Amino acid sequence: MTPIEGVATALGLASVWLSARQSLWCWPTGLGMVTLYLVIFWEAKLYADMALQGVYIALQVYGWAVWARGGDDGGRLPVRGARPAELWGGLALATAVSLAAGAALARLTDGSLPWLDATTATFSLLAQAWMSRKIWQAWRVWILVDVLSVPMYAAKGLWLTCALYTVFLGLAWMGLRAWRKEVES
Repeated sequence: MTPIEGVATALGLASVWLSARQSLWCWPTGLGMVTLYLVIFWEAKLYADMALQGVYIALQVYGWAVWARGGDDGGRLPVRGARPAELWGGLALATAVSLAAGAALARLTDGSLPWLDATTATFSLLAQAWMSRKIWQAWRVWILVDVLSVPMYAAKGLWLTCALYTVFLGLAWMGLRAWRKEVES
């Protein structure tokens, strides 16, 4: 455990909690977290997760802009469900990219846990893209990512990050309930 992991963990907790509450502040706190995790994952040789943080930087800025702009009427961006093409297309694409990235990491790098690393990274991208557009199914994907990430980070000895993803799992359930409730009302 390092001080940088401690700060990244605190920012991550704040960001996910704020996301579940639909606060615009989830984006700047998330931006700080992913920037720090880029360094942490480089040092842990989790290259897919490291690259993911670079993409997250762009997605944090995108999500911040979309949420700040609001809905069609200039109001708050509403939570919605994924259209069937978004849902099945997103899941199929994430699965295909995960398999390709896992194979590449296993063959071309000294990456640690390449298949699991690729899977969590790829499905995190899908979840983050959906989160940026307030698609409630993003929380289901986050739950999957968190369930897979906890043992991966434990295997790497990233105990604070392991604990963070355990808390993320609880927060993802909270976000799922809150966002589904908003869609249903």
